[in-house]
Amino acid sequence: MAILIALVPPLLFSLAFEDWLYRALVLLVIACPCALVISTPVTLVSALANAAHHGILVKGGKHLEALASVRAVAFDKTGTLTEASLTVTDIVPLDSIPAKEILRITAAAELRSEHHLAEALLRKASSEGVELTDTVTEDFSSITGKGIRTRVDGTTYVVGNHQLVEDLKLCTPAVEKVLHDLESRGKTVIVLADERQVLGAIAVADRVRTASREAVRALRRLGVQQVTLLTGDNPRTAASIAAELQVDDAKAGLLPEDKLHAVHDLRKRFGSVAMVGDGINDAPALAAADVGIAMGGIGSDTALKTADIALMNDNIVRVPFALALGKKTLQIIKQNIAIALLTKGVFLVLGVFGLSSLWLAIFADDGAALLVIFNGLRLLRIKDS
Repeated sequence: MAILIALVPPLLFSLAFEDWLYRALVLLVIACPCALVISTPVTLVSALANAAHHGILVKGGKHLEALASVRAVAFDKTGTLTEASLTVTDIVPLDSIPAKEILRITAAAELRSEHHLAEALLRKASSEGVELTDTVTEDFSSITGKGIRTRVDGTTYVVGNHQLVEDLKLCTPAVEKVLHDLESRGKTVIVLADERQVLGAIAVADRVRTASREAVRALRRLGVQQVTLLTGDNPRTAASIAAELQVDDAKAGLLPEDKLHAVHDLRKRFGSVAMVGDGINDAPALAAADVGIAMGGIGSDTALKTADIALMNDNIVRVPFALALGKKTLQIIKQNIAIALLTKGVFLVLGVFGLSSLWLAIFADDGAALLVIFNGLRLLRIKDS
């Protein structure tokens, strides 16, 4: 375009070459895309720095931009919405084995497990003086999303959830009554069984994070249309937590692939989904979501590696803050692009008609670049409300 402006008027209309060459130079200066090129990077860097200052590590600017369009958020329960400070509250024998023996066998079976429930059982065994050093545990195998199978002192046991004993067809009416009673009180139940019958049940309680209620309310204020609870726990416990937090939906008894399908379903219904979790079982759902958010403090290595964002202090309120920061980031990016294009457009027209000098074009080019930089730096000042 500059070449045409410099050559066509002098050659076709015998106009002064110096004048049209000057206009062509003005056009080249104002066409330099400095402001447009820098408008997005400076904004994203400011947002990423602010996020890091608030304990939110984001693996790239594209994930912040993706947060701006999130319409549904799915939460794991244990360790995410709850504190994961699990406490054993009940040990119920369902056969002739005493309660302390049930605790010993179950704790021994869970020695090689990294699950939060295993930690609670081992703490309880230690506090009760249960000795595990002479216990022989072998042939450990995981039953994904349901429990484990292992041999303790030569006898094969399974330790798992309600669904596992139902799958093994060991859930008699008497067992069902005990499990129902414990679960109706919002407790997670671990069942110990051998190959023939259920031997006992151990109830574990967890506390909902105080910040979880505020996080759900803040997400609604940001325009999130759906907040869903996804958990492998039993339906009664999930319903109790969901009612307490006033989430829109709760799906219980989920295996990792079930959580994955739930995220796909949310994407079909709402378009863009964020998944918040901390465990290995959450990894497929974290990967499938538009934005995967892991609890950095207690999260498993797999969850942290899979997620796009990590909350380093496990503060669940940082989730709505991250969404708000993402929305503001996209808003400022659009502002900067508009500023850059509008400035360029105005001075391109002025330059063609000879109404702008070369120095004014330089001032406009550098001025627009500085303006988008300062506008992007405003993201550094955004605070958690």
